[in-house]
This record gives sequence, structure tokens and C-alpha cells, in this order.
Amino acid sequence: MVEQLISQYGYLAIFLGTFLEGETILVLGGFAAHRGLLALPGVMLAAFLGSVASDQLFFFIGRRHGSAWLAKRPGWQANVDRVKRLIEHHDTLIILSFRFIYGVRNVTPLVLGMSPVPTWKFAALNTLGAAVWAVAVGALGWFVGSAAKQMLGHLERYELRVVAVIVVVGLALWAHRRFSEHRAAGSAGGSP
Repeated sequence: MVEQLISQYGYLAIFLGTFLEGETILVLGGFAAHRGLLALPGVMLAAFLGSVASDQLFFFIGRRHGSAWLAKRPGWQANVDRVKRLIEHHDTLIILSFRFIYGVRNVTPLVLGMSPVPTWKFAALNTLGAAVWAVAVGALGWFVGSAAKQMLGHLERYELRVVAVIVVVGLALWAHRRFSEHRAAGSAGGSP
């Protein structure tokens, strides 16, 4: 049942998951590819497309509505300031690597949209960075599956536990980040 759902909707789930968040869903996709439920190139392609689409959308939101968008999210201000400092000195490197920097992945395209970085430059470097990220993290998921199989022998007996651990860790990281943003927004709103 679960395997059939993964085979049928896995690529769409990876596209949507990487559009909204990222790493956890892609690692799970690579793991599913190792299990033979999905094809690894398809997993990487779905993740690449989801990531590029999301980042381009937030770049354009930054171009058109950046200040208004950020005014509604005061908890983001510390990360926004951090990204602005990084962009001033290393815009090309930041566009290529922001997916790999914890805490700034979601806000960086928005801030880049508010910066003087040309749209064509962001689009080209964003596409390249997304391709590297999709291949690297998708391969990580594949190797997690391979390592789990080697360590556990008959993976079929433990695969739900391994997937559950990956999901729980991913959800815990996501919840921690959301809680931290919410707490920062609350403390920013309560200050004079």
C-alpha cells in the first residue's frame, strides 16, 4: 500500500516538498530510489524543479513586495540582516550555495529579490545551485539507503523504522525552526 503510493505520487510529493521546504523530502526520495520505488534521476529532477520554482517565486516576491512581506514577518529580521551582509560581499557564492546554509535557505531568495542583483544572474546561478543541491542531497538519500541496508542486512524488516526516524528528525528540525521564528516574532512584537 505505502509502496504503491510512493510509486504513484512520489515525484509529485518530492516536487511539492522541495517547493515548500527541501532536504528531508529529498533524502526520503533518494532512499525510495535506493529501494527501487522511484528512479534516482527522476527524484533529482523533481527536487530540482521544485527548488528552482520556489526560489524564483520568492525572488520575484522580493522584487515586487519585499519590504511589505518582511514587515509581516519580524522574526525573519535577524536572518534577513545576515543574508544582506553576505550578499554585499559574496552575492554569486550566496546564490550558488544558500540551499546548504542552515537558517537562511527560505529568506535568501526574497532578500536577493530586494537587492540590486540582476534577475538574469539570479536565474542562471539559482538553476546551477539547484542542480548541484538536487544531485548532492538526492545522492545522500540513496547512500543512506545503501548504508542502512549494509548495516541492517535485510532492510525490508527495518525500512519503516528507518523512514520513520528520517521523517521524525526532519519534522523536528522543521518544528524547531518554525518555533524559533515564532518566538523571535513574538519577542520583536513585544519590544518598544
